[in-house]
Amino acid sequence: MLAQRYKEVKNRVEKACIKAKRAPDSVRILPVSKTFGPDVLQEALDAGLRRFGENKVQEMKQKAEVFAEYPIDWVIIGYLQTNKAKEVARYASEVQSMDRLDLALALDKRLQLENRTLDVLVQVKTSPEQTKTGMSAEAVPAFLQELKAMQTLRPMGLMTVAENSDSEATVRACFAALRHLRQQCQDQTGLALPTLSMGMSGDFEWAIQEGSTEVRIGSAIFGQRDYA
Repeated sequence: MLAQRYKEVKNRVEKACIKAKRAPDSVRILPVSKTFGPDVLQEALDAGLRRFGENKVQEMKQKAEVFAEYPIDWVIIGYLQTNKAKEVARYASEVQSMDRLDLALALDKRLQLENRTLDVLVQVKTSPEQTKTGMSAEAVPAFLQELKAMQTLRPMGLMTVAENSDSEATVRACFAALRHLRQQCQDQTGLALPTLSMGMSGDFEWAIQEGSTEVRIGSAIFGQRDYA
């Protein structure tokens, strides 16, 4: 079942790319495995998936230890506390929720001890909702310059979570704002910033229309969760 759902998502992504006049392979899928246990993750591994998004560091660590024999890339997509920097530096291959300097400094320190580097995306708040986290758009260019100076962190792009709305125009405006910000940041910092992580199970086709290069898909691949 999971393999079939993943295939269906891939087909939808390819169709959305074609509709947007983009190459079908120009958008990567990040399967979001948060809250799902080892049995479901094993099914995903059996289907050939090797890269997973997780919200909570402790959950990522537990899964990484259970599946230590697999070459898995663990991606943190949830709000990250600085006191979790040690586990992130040890187990994660990417953080998509980088949103403040103290977190970057904590990760840089731990990564130096681990002799590792980490890809990071800056999470940007493009929605007015109080529940959404992320850095203000105005602060991002200067923050990227700070990241650029840290040898262990590789800023690869931007991430956002769109407003929770049924309105296509409202949701797409969030994605368009991130795309425009990426261009501004490229011009100001000289960084390539190839990744725009935007779009989830309910809105990823709209995100692809607005230039997303990576969509974070949970329920459309793994099924409905019992909790968030």
